[in-house]
Amino acid sequence: MPYVTTNDGIEIFYKDWGPKDAQPIHFHHGWPLSSDDWDNQMLFFLDKGFRVVAHDRRGHGRSAQVSDGHDMDHYAADASAVAEHLDLRNAIHVGHSTGGGQVARYVARYGQPQGRVAKAVLVSAVPPLMVKTPGNPDGTPIEVFDGFRAALAANRAQFFLDVPAGPFYGYNRDGAEPSEGVIRNWWRQGMMGSAKAHYEGIKAFSETDQTEDLKAITVPTLVLQGDDDQVVPYKCAAIMQDKLLQNSELIIYPGFSHGMLTVNAGVVNADILKFIRG
Repeated sequence: MPYVTTNDGIEIFYKDWGPKDAQPIHFHHGWPLSSDDWDNQMLFFLDKGFRVVAHDRRGHGRSAQVSDGHDMDHYAADASAVAEHLDLRNAIHVGHSTGGGQVARYVARYGQPQGRVAKAVLVSAVPPLMVKTPGNPDGTPIEVFDGFRAALAANRAQFFLDVPAGPFYGYNRDGAEPSEGVIRNWWRQGMMGSAKAHYEGIKAFSETDQTEDLKAITVPTLVLQGDDDQVVPYKCAAIMQDKLLQNSELIIYPGFSHGMLTVNAGVVNADILKFIRG
């Protein structure tokens, strides 16, 4: 299987499909998942003639289950290691949830300075800051994230069933029609990874202030989020991203959940394609 070794010696698994001379789209997955979460998008954009790339974050999926480095700085550096190894240029970087934070830091610190990035897409992404603070009064209280950590440490396997069966895909809403396959696939991806990486990743996605990352991004950026996102409040995420970015386009989808890239893939894919080609 294809791996790249980072500067600190970590093996990162990646997928690289399609013509090597085609414009690349690099996908960045959310917590606690893997590059498999982008299967629908990778097949869709491959069919449209793009080169599609995705990697498993350290401690997730098939990448090395290392003890340290479960923070946004290392996530971005690892993404850069993949982009440099494959020499991706004129690339579109698409990130979901925690992967959106990874994209923001990667583009600001590596992609733009290296001239590798054409555009970015943030899907239900965590920046600028999820946790409630005096400066972010609409954020999520730290007690919620402490609850995540406690549930993960107590029974990760059950927690990783409860999240997709409930708020992640909006399956807890009246009239929702849960997909057992979608729930089990979320569980499968999560359980492939490291409990330590997932535990420490909660701090990374909830407490990392990425205000300056967003301000530094100059490439055209598409911001997508549903207004029924029960995981990342859109007023603290997409609305703020649109305000902080220099060159952004914002779409808020009525009724869409945090997992809209899966359960509403047709709509999301079409809007991303329109943005890329625009």
